[in-house]
Amino acid sequence: MFGVRCILSDVSRGLQRCAYPQMPTIGTQLFRFFPHQTQRLAHRRFSQKQNPSTNAAKIKLTSRLLVTVLFGGGLFGAWYYVYLEKQQKLQLQRLNQLKQVAIGQGTFSLVDHNGQHRTKQDFLGRWVLLYFGFTHCPDICPDELEKLSTVVSVLDQDPSLPKVQPLFITVDPERDTAQELAVYIKDFHPRLIGLTGTPEEVKHAGRDYRVYANPGPKDEDGDYIVDHTILIYLISPDGLFLDYYNRMKSHEQITESIRNHMKTYVRI
Repeated sequence: MFGVRCILSDVSRGLQRCAYPQMPTIGTQLFRFFPHQTQRLAHRRFSQKQNPSTNAAKIKLTSRLLVTVLFGGGLFGAWYYVYLEKQQKLQLQRLNQLKQVAIGQGTFSLVDHNGQHRTKQDFLGRWVLLYFGFTHCPDICPDELEKLSTVVSVLDQDPSLPKVQPLFITVDPERDTAQELAVYIKDFHPRLIGLTGTPEEVKHAGRDYRVYANPGPKDEDGDYIVDHTILIYLISPDGLFLDYYNRMKSHEQITESIRNHMKTYVRI
C-alpha cells in the first residue's frame, strides 16, 4: 500500500511538471535579448492604431488649404478684373484728352520707298511706331531707327500681341527720294516703310506731329545737316497719337510701355 502511494505521488508530481513547465515565455526572451527592437515594435503598433485620427487630421488640413487657395485665387481674380477695368477707364480718359490736342489729328499723303502712294488711312487698324529723320544723318537717326527696329522685333516674339508697323518719314525730301529710302531702310527692320514726298507734303506731315526740322548751312560739297525733333511716336490703331519716346528711353522701356498700352487699349 505504501508503495502504491509513492508511485501515485510520483505520477502526480510528473503531471504538474508537464502542466506547468518552468520555461520563460517567448515575449520575455525577446525583451531580454532585444529590448530596443521590442520597444520600437510596440511603438509602431501603437502608432498604427492612431492612423485613423491622423489621416482625418491630414484630410482636414488639406481641405483647409484647398479652400484657402480657392478663396485667395478668387480675391486675386476680382482685384485683377477691377485693375484692368480701372486701366481701361484711364486709357479712355487719355484718348479723350488726346482728341483735344492737335497732335496726329490730321492725315498725310506721301510716297513710300517703292513709289506707292500712301496716306494715314492705309495704316488704320494697326499699331504704328513713327520716326522722323533723314538718310544723311550721321549717327542719331541710325541709332534711333535701330532702337525702333529692336522694339518691333521683341514685340514680334510675343504671339499674343498684334504686329507693330514701323514707319520712317524723311524731313529732307530734297535728297531723300524713294530710291534713296529703299537703299537706306534695308539696314533696319524688314517691315520698315520709308515715306517721302514734296517739300510741302513732308512739311505738312511733320507739322501734324509738331516736328521741328530746319536744314543747316551747306558745306563745300553741298552737304548739310538737318536739325530736327528726335522722337519716336506711338500711334494707336485708331490713328491717334498715344505716346512718345525720346533718346533717353531704352528699347526695354519702350517695349514695356507699348505692351502696357496694348493691354489697356480701348477701341473708339
